[in-house]
Amino acid sequence: MAQDATAHARTIRIGCGAGFSGDRVDPAEDLARRGALDYLFFECLAERTLAAAHVGMAEGRPGHDPHLSRRLTPVLAPCREAGTRILTNMGSADPMAGGEAAAEIARGLGLQGLRIAVVTGDDVAALLTPDMKLMDAEGTLGEVGLPMIGANAYLGAAPLVDGLAEGADLVITGRIADPALALAPLIHEFGWGDADWSRLGAGTLVGHLLECASQITGGYFADPGRKDVAGMAWLGYPLAEVGADGAAVITKLPDTGGLVDRRTVLEQMLYEVHDPAAYLTPDVTADFSGVAITQAGTDRVSVHGASGHARPEGLKVTVGFAGGFLGEGEISYAGPGAAARARLAGEVIRTRMVELHGCQDPIRVDLLGLGALLTPTEGAAAPDPDWEALAPEVRLRVAVRSRSRELAETLAREVEALWCAGPAGGGGARGRVTQSVVTRSVLIDRARVRPQVKVITA
Repeated sequence: MAQDATAHARTIRIGCGAGFSGDRVDPAEDLARRGALDYLFFECLAERTLAAAHVGMAEGRPGHDPHLSRRLTPVLAPCREAGTRILTNMGSADPMAGGEAAAEIARGLGLQGLRIAVVTGDDVAALLTPDMKLMDAEGTLGEVGLPMIGANAYLGAAPLVDGLAEGADLVITGRIADPALALAPLIHEFGWGDADWSRLGAGTLVGHLLECASQITGGYFADPGRKDVAGMAWLGYPLAEVGADGAAVITKLPDTGGLVDRRTVLEQMLYEVHDPAAYLTPDVTADFSGVAITQAGTDRVSVHGASGHARPEGLKVTVGFAGGFLGEGEISYAGPGAAARARLAGEVIRTRMVELHGCQDPIRVDLLGLGALLTPTEGAAAPDPDWEALAPEVRLRVAVRSRSRELAETLAREVEALWCAGPAGGGGARGRVTQSVVTRSVLIDRARVRPQVKVITA
């Protein structure tokens, strides 16, 4: 789209309706109905959820996001009525199936003629070789030693822009760089060039600020007494008012819970950014080091000054491997000596798993509330023995990750047996076994990755 005076004068309203697959639905419906949005996007794909989707496909389940219907059903009609276009990565491991499912939802709602652009081409499993070096660990792909279940490259905004240019009301993709879900509409509306690094960097900042939904409106921010947030049960999800230069105001709908202020925006800007001056994406190497964040009113924060440099030559690829099975068991102990009894129970499980069942896989024993997250081996101080002795209740968790489903199931049964065969006062035992996935990352030459766009009409 060519840049003109009209484009320069416009402000584009973009909202985020989800920050992960299991996110709330009602704030997105509120945005769809009251937001007067040009675009609404749903960011629902993490590296492990994508790997899990590949596992699900291998077991005969759909490869798209399991919440696709629950999330799209309440917003498709109000978005179409308001002229709001939707973008999402809920296609997950099978974007085409996701697109077909969305078309069925639209038909069921009576929305004939809804145009759905499906972006594929992120699946690059056939392009990988065992000698490719890992980005996040030592060694090569071939040295991981686990069966590969899928490999997906992080695509940039370009194929989404193509889908919008085709008149799509809804764009569904698989693995895409999260900020691209907001950057693509800005490129489409304002006609930014593919080497307009400054504006691409600014648009990437907008996408990065919005992509985690409620994290910028008070979620994952609230800390009572230090950072108080009102209305946490009814957090409003964010929207951005973006100008042609990429400068934006971050806000939320009135009469919703949460807050948008300089602190929430600053925390989100730095979230998962290792180098603010060189945030690597498929579209641009974004530079957030010169960003100015200014309170512009109640629940309104102005951001400007982001820039960028040439995009990387390589695309990041997430490679999923079948990691075996995770066996978990939990049981609670209460009253005097609860922690000591829980520790004894953990020792019992470890001994039986190793000496009776021949387990050679690492076994993790946690006392939830006393040492499940911060342990001495990870740099935290050992629990105070006096404080531990006074703990009124403790939840024991024991886990093993093994290639053997039988061994994982055995651990869960052993924890359940603590009801009678363990220390005094155990109760509330539960166990489960889930298939485990392991992810690694490599780089691939972007020229080898060829996205495609197909339009489906409901």
